[in-house]
Amino acid sequence: MNAVLTVENISKTFHLSKKQQKIERTTSKLKVAVNQLSFEAYQGEIFGLLGPNGAGKTTALRCISTLIKPDSGDIHIKGHSVIHHEDDVRKTIGFLTSDLKLEDFFTPNYLFDYFSRLHDIDVETSEKRKTMLFNKFGIDQFKEVKVGELSTGMKQKVQIAIALVHDPEVIIFDEPTNGLDVLTAKVVTDYLKELRDAGKTIIISTHIFSLVERICDRVGIIINGKLLVNAPLSDIATSEADLETVFFNLVQAESEAV
Repeated sequence: MNAVLTVENISKTFHLSKKQQKIERTTSKLKVAVNQLSFEAYQGEIFGLLGPNGAGKTTALRCISTLIKPDSGDIHIKGHSVIHHEDDVRKTIGFLTSDLKLEDFFTPNYLFDYFSRLHDIDVETSEKRKTMLFNKFGIDQFKEVKVGELSTGMKQKVQIAIALVHDPEVIIFDEPTNGLDVLTAKVVTDYLKELRDAGKTIIISTHIFSLVERICDRVGIIINGKLLVNAPLSDIATSEADLETVFFNLVQAESEAV
């Protein structure tokens, strides 16, 4: 089976300000956010990157999504390098993160049309996708309401719709259910499974065990920037030890090693 996404020994280090050093409780001026990270994701699967806050999940997804470049290593999506062919990668992926905010002044309808034009999608195709996605996420009745007046959950659903405007082959979601109520979260996770079943490749980051257990096919557990486990969910969570137990055993072992 050929990998759609290949992450090849990427590392990323950030310089810390004095304030950040204080927050991190360290005297080091450098923080290794991702440390020689490698994994693959295949067509028709959901790969979950599981780890605590500060483990390096968001940094890894930003590297995959071409928002930042790794200091070393490379990432290939459908054969395109994120370092050398970032434009080709951006045409292939849809990326959602809570750190990317929509402009409050515009409406969901305007924003969807705007991003459709950015992706050179013809009007007929754009309207069909908008109708489908707005109905799927219940955006229809709010499509002419300014983003700044929408609830947190509705903003998240609009962001998801816009991330999928160009029907991407690879979908990358950083904490896809973060800030959502249980009903909205279920709509989102059910749709992720629909996309997986339609042959899309999906990579999510999360710290929520139940989300991983519910939708992920394979899991990578990342702690302190290092991938400690990379295997099918069925191989990690067994009758002898569930996912949560395996995770906390790894956290403890890594803490003791440090």
